[in-house]
Amino acid sequence: MPLIVQKYGGSSVADAKKIKNVARRILKTKKRENRVVVVVSAPGGTTDRLLSSAYEITAHPSEREVDMLLATGEQISISLLTMALHSLGCPAISFTGPQVRILTDMAHTKARILSIDTKRIKAELKKGKVVIVAGFQGISQEEDITTLGRGGSDTTAVALAISLKAASCEIYTDVEGIYTADPRIVSFAKRLKKISYDEMLELSSLGAKVTQLRSVELAKRYNVRLHVRSTFSNKEGTMITEKGLEAPGVSGVTYDKDQAKITIQSVPDRPGIASAIFNKIAKENINVDMIIQSASLKGLTDLSFTIAGTDLKKALPAIKVITKRIKAKGVTSSKGVAKVSIVGVGMRSYPGVAARMFSCLAKERINIEMISTSEIKISCAIDEKNVRKAVKSLHREFGLEK
Repeated sequence: MPLIVQKYGGSSVADAKKIKNVARRILKTKKRENRVVVVVSAPGGTTDRLLSSAYEITAHPSEREVDMLLATGEQISISLLTMALHSLGCPAISFTGPQVRILTDMAHTKARILSIDTKRIKAELKKGKVVIVAGFQGISQEEDITTLGRGGSDTTAVALAISLKAASCEIYTDVEGIYTADPRIVSFAKRLKKISYDEMLELSSLGAKVTQLRSVELAKRYNVRLHVRSTFSNKEGTMITEKGLEAPGVSGVTYDKDQAKITIQSVPDRPGIASAIFNKIAKENINVDMIIQSASLKGLTDLSFTIAGTDLKKALPAIKVITKRIKAKGVTSSKGVAKVSIVGVGMRSYPGVAARMFSCLAKERINIEMISTSEIKISCAIDEKNVRKAVKSLHREFGLEK
């Protein structure tokens, strides 16, 4: 009997009516002679409300206690969804992450899964039950509750699919699959039937919110076929697999408005300085995205880089410390920075893609502050107010609506 792992996001379980709808979908899957494990996020908006409560108490809440607080959100979903299945006559049982020993490291609010003990899940599956597992959370080796970061329920689902050797992993959300651009901005964006892991990795890292980056990394590493579908329709969705459709040139445009830009001024231009700066940032568990260094003038250079906007408050104290240590002139920072990107495996063999992107933005009088590239993506940092115009223009430039 095949094992299916399904994950339902917060918008899918936002209220009692939606939870009942999810329960009916799960029951249909089970009646098709499948064993089913379900991963659920907190009801839509719950995590944000809990975080707001924490910051009403203190401007600097302990990350350990933040994890204790946020982990309660998923307990609401798993218990209510299990009750909904019981009301349909379907045997089911719910578990928190710690109850099924989703073991993580100690990086509170951004923990990584180390292992999963599947014995308890398998025992309940043998009894014919649907097993509901709280996403986004685990337990550290020190027996502390941890959370996996925004979108972490996707990672929980993929990790369970790997550990349980599931036939497939279905990610249910409020959109009907992966699109060539955000359909809220580009009304004529096209849904993709298929996309490669590499393309999805780039889209996720560049701001697409449909699947979490780490979940796609895991799926690629262990060759887990991900099926992104809508909770609210029966359309086929998008398959994320080893090979996509190999569309010529660009296959998608994405953006991320949650960016902050930091510039360290007059940095001594000598070996080891960049290492000292970015090691200090890494110790704070902060990811750096774009990096640009100006030409050296009189042995000094300006170093600019972008990070997630939510990390700015945490990053600045550490950066000011290292700035003094290396005897740089000072630090400036700004929010209101966005990143717009084009992605496509076909870009590898199509020259002139970068030139077309830059020309397109220039025609719209959009200034490019920073640029980063890989084999299958080009990203530009721009003013946040220009995001909608940039995305629409690039979508038209590369004919993605066709």
